[in-house]
Amino acid sequence: MASKMIKTNNSKKEFSRAQKVLVGGVNSPVRAFKSVGGQALIIDRGLDSKFYDIDGNAYTDYCLSWGALILGHAHKEVMAAVNKTLKNGTSYGTTTKLEIDLAETITKHVPSIDLIRFVNSGTEAVMSAIRLARGFTNRNKVLKFDGCYHGHCDDLLTSAGSGVTFLASSSSKGVPPGHVQNTLSIPYNDIQELITAIDRHRKDLACVILEPVCGNMGVVLPKIEFLRTIRDLTRRYGIVLIFDEVMTGFRTNISCSQSDWGIQPDLTCLGKIIGGGFPIGAYGGRRDIMQCLAPLGDVYQAGTFAGNPVVMAAGLATLKNLNASVYKQINQVSAKFAQETNEYFKEYNIPAHLSTYKSMMSLRFRKEIVIDYSSAQVASSHEIYPKLFHHLLNNGIYWPPADLEAFFISSKHTQKDLNTLKDHIIGFFQSYKPNKK
Repeated sequence: MASKMIKTNNSKKEFSRAQKVLVGGVNSPVRAFKSVGGQALIIDRGLDSKFYDIDGNAYTDYCLSWGALILGHAHKEVMAAVNKTLKNGTSYGTTTKLEIDLAETITKHVPSIDLIRFVNSGTEAVMSAIRLARGFTNRNKVLKFDGCYHGHCDDLLTSAGSGVTFLASSSSKGVPPGHVQNTLSIPYNDIQELITAIDRHRKDLACVILEPVCGNMGVVLPKIEFLRTIRDLTRRYGIVLIFDEVMTGFRTNISCSQSDWGIQPDLTCLGKIIGGGFPIGAYGGRRDIMQCLAPLGDVYQAGTFAGNPVVMAAGLATLKNLNASVYKQINQVSAKFAQETNEYFKEYNIPAHLSTYKSMMSLRFRKEIVIDYSSAQVASSHEIYPKLFHHLLNNGIYWPPADLEAFFISSKHTQKDLNTLKDHIIGFFQSYKPNKK
C-alpha cells in the first residue's frame, strides 16, 4: 500500500513556537519525535479510537495516552461524570465522597489491596511505595529488573545490564550516586540471578519491584516460575514485593494482571486507566504495611491535589464501564489481529513478530521471543522502526513515536480498524525487506 504525505504546516508552526517556551518543545521527551524523526504533531481533539491534529489530519490512535484511554477518547459517560463534577468546583484540598467511591471500587476488585492512597502520577506512586517499604522493613536496598521503567524517581533511574555483584549506576545526569547506591538491577526472567541477588542481599533488601508484564521495553511476558520464585523468596525473607501495574492495571481484566498470574504482591502501584485520562497514581496493599503511612504511622507522604474530585469522577466512570463483556470484546479483537499478523510474518519468513499481552502489544524485528531487556534491544531496529512509524502515520495510523514501547487497543477500536492496521503493516513489509538476523 502506498503512503501519502500528510500536511503538517500548522503543527510545524506551533511546534516552532513551543520550542521557544517548552524544553525541546515538549513536556515529555518522546513527544518530540527524536527517535523516529519528522515533524512532531500538535493534537487538537480526540473521539473514540481517533484523534485529530491541528492540520485536520485524522489518526487511529494506538498510543491512547500511553495506555490510559482504554475506553477511547472522550468517552460519553466519562465526560458526563467530569462535567457534572466540574459544576461543583475543581479542588477542595480535603476528602470527598468520590475518593471513597473509587477506593472502594479498586479494593473490591483487587484482592491484594486492603488500603489505598491516591497520588498524582505513576512516578509518585512508585516513589512513595518504596519509601513505605523501607519504613516498614527498616531496610534500605531495592531490587529492580533491567528494562523495567518505574517513573523518573531518582532511586530507580539506573542503567540496565547491572549484575548482582555491583550496585547500579545512574542512567540520568543530575542523580547523585547516593540515590542509587542502594539500588540493584538484574535481568528480567532470570531465576538464577534472582536467587543469587536475594541470597546475597536479603538482610538489607526492603523490596523487590517489577512490572508483572513489562511494557517499557516493549511487551515482555514473565515466566510463571520467575514470578513464583520472587513471591516465595520475598515472603521467606520478609521483603516487600511491589508490582508496578501503572500500565497493566485494569488493562486486561478488572482484577489487574496479578490475577492473570495468580500472584498477590504486598503492594501494588496503579495509574493511567484508574484516572480516565487525567493525571493520577495510587499505591495500595496489605493493611499492616499501609498503616505505616501518616496519619496512622511514621512514613510521611502528602499531596495537595491527591484525590482530586474531577480525576476521581473520571476514574470511577471508567472502571464502572469495564465489565466482562467489554474486556472480552477488546481481548478478542486484539487476539485476532495479533494471530493474523504473526501468521503473515511466519508464512513469508519475515524476521518480525508481535509480542502480546492481550490488548497490549509491541513489534519485534526478529523471530525469536523476547524474554528480557537484552533480547529486547536485539529485537529493536533504529533503521526499520522510524520508516514503519511514518508509513503508518502517513496512512492515518498513530503508533508510539519510539521503538521499545507498547501500543494499545481500546474498546472503541473495531475489527475494521485492526484489519486496516494489519494491512498497512503487511504493505510496509512487502515494500521494505529488512536484513535477516
